[in-house]
Amino acid sequence: MRIAADALQPQIFEWAKQRPKHANANALVGQQRALNALQQALSIGGRYAHGFVVTPAGMRTSDVLQQVQNQQQWVHADKFDWVYVANPESASQPLCVNVPCSKANDFLIKLWEVLQADVAVRKPLIDFIKEAYPSERVARYLELIADKTFDDLPGTELATVIVTHDEHEPFMMCDRVTEASLFGSIRLQSVEGTISSDLHLIEAGAILKANGGVLAIDAEELLLQPGLWRKLKYILKTSEFDWPQPGDSNVAAYYQPQAIPVHLKVLLLGERDIYAQLRELDRDFDNLFPYLADFSSHYSISQEPLQAYFDYLAYVEREAAVLPLASDAYPALFKFVTRITDFQTELSLDTIAIMQLLREACAIARERNATAIAADDISSALKQRESREGYIAELSRRAILEGQVYIETEGEVIGQINGLTVITAGGHEFGEPTRITATVHYGDGDIIDIDRKSELSGSIHTKGVMILSAYIANVFARNEAMALSATIVFEQSYHEVDGDSASLAELCCLLSALAEAPIQQGLAITGAVDQFGRVQAIGAVNEKIEGYFELCRTRGLTGHQGVIIPAANLSQLNLADDVIAAVKADKFHVFAIEHVGEALELLTQSEQKQLYAKIEQRLNELQQIEREVSWWRRWFN
Repeated sequence: MRIAADALQPQIFEWAKQRPKHANANALVGQQRALNALQQALSIGGRYAHGFVVTPAGMRTSDVLQQVQNQQQWVHADKFDWVYVANPESASQPLCVNVPCSKANDFLIKLWEVLQADVAVRKPLIDFIKEAYPSERVARYLELIADKTFDDLPGTELATVIVTHDEHEPFMMCDRVTEASLFGSIRLQSVEGTISSDLHLIEAGAILKANGGVLAIDAEELLLQPGLWRKLKYILKTSEFDWPQPGDSNVAAYYQPQAIPVHLKVLLLGERDIYAQLRELDRDFDNLFPYLADFSSHYSISQEPLQAYFDYLAYVEREAAVLPLASDAYPALFKFVTRITDFQTELSLDTIAIMQLLREACAIARERNATAIAADDISSALKQRESREGYIAELSRRAILEGQVYIETEGEVIGQINGLTVITAGGHEFGEPTRITATVHYGDGDIIDIDRKSELSGSIHTKGVMILSAYIANVFARNEAMALSATIVFEQSYHEVDGDSASLAELCCLLSALAEAPIQQGLAITGAVDQFGRVQAIGAVNEKIEGYFELCRTRGLTGHQGVIIPAANLSQLNLADDVIAAVKADKFHVFAIEHVGEALELLTQSEQKQLYAKIEQRLNELQQIEREVSWWRRWFN
């Protein structure tokens, strides 16, 4: 089936017409599944109700979590200011007390007044403090120092504020994870040659600063630091924070502040692979982190309204701080965001990638003193990016044009076909045609994959060759073995070949050699095949088509060139404007097929029945020869 030019890209112009007059910036578009999971996790208390947040590439995590917090108003436990106070019974074991949010400094003033007052007149002041700062820890400490003076307290410091915050402050993010940043530290000092610590040398980490609220931790950073994961688990399971010994192991100094109770919600942020590994390797993980908030990198307009995506784009434009988009820029932007996802009805939620493109386009627009970003600005930005990253692709194409790599794009040849491959170099993908050849000879029915024999074939490619061998055996050797063997190879391929996207091309090439039917060299083909000849989807279809088109255009389009792809890949087509224009002008063609028979008819310009009849006739002739040879062998033996 020949594909019309209109089907080679998404309906980007129709989408642009649906742009609303006003859009409300929203970073949470298309994330309802994850939002529901966060709501569940954050509404349930306890030490076994933490969550893991899957953060796809390009998501600005802090923006997303901030907006979620604003909408859901995360509240889990009472927040307090935490203060360490001098312990009259032990200089090396200060005590911790908790007071209401933002009241730590006021409490210390009152505590100072108590110690300054005469013991005989302290009771009314102590009673006032107990009433103003209701806390069991405060009450116990006031009883402990009720008859003490400054001289009875060890050291030179009365207290230090460890954590102070207001009740409605947002979550805390710990994305640069170290032992000190997460758990805090106790520093040491040297006084007259004596190594010791003191109250002012106690520094809280993210766990204590977020105590009573929400702490978001970068999972990869956490797991890269030896021992931190185990230490975090212990705190979550015991709901208590014990300070480590100050200094390193070579310094003998004992200073052990009282443990602080911990009640917080932890959200680990990371990729899906990290989540899978933690579930598999850590038996405590499922118990501590039962909630998965899976943020999506795509927005499906087949399931959600397109209007909401304009709200997401408004958020991206705001964060990118660029010129406004002109009306003709939206189709170009839609083409870009669908190209990232590889599906015509999926729009990308990769905030950083879209911001980068808009900023590049904005710079181009400002150079021409424009007041808005136009479609040409976005196209120019993409062309500049292609120029920056396309050096390897250019070298590859030049090798073909100069004849160093032999690829034919005209004429017809028996047992030779142009397959389509994709190469990734430095994160940049580009399509490249590859010549596949097949020969047949008298034998016992084996199909020899030269790449596998020379250890240049990956396991998936080897599987593909086995599948096409099974198809040929199923069609032509059901009752008796074929007396014909074949060899197949990727010509001028000097690195490992993997993937099954060339199995359709290899099968057509083998059948061409068996039927002695020439293949049109102007057509290139990609697709996987199953044992029944059905054609299956492959990856990077746009890059493969564009790579072959660029070669044909450089040599000169003849109107007889094109590509054959699986029909299952139609929903992924999103081709460059040059390719679409050539298809519309009937200078280049894109065909979609569902069975190997359709591919053979396009490639050989012959009907499948005729080709298979030729193969059957040839196999029968060889089978007769095989019987005669076998008879003479038995006679002489």
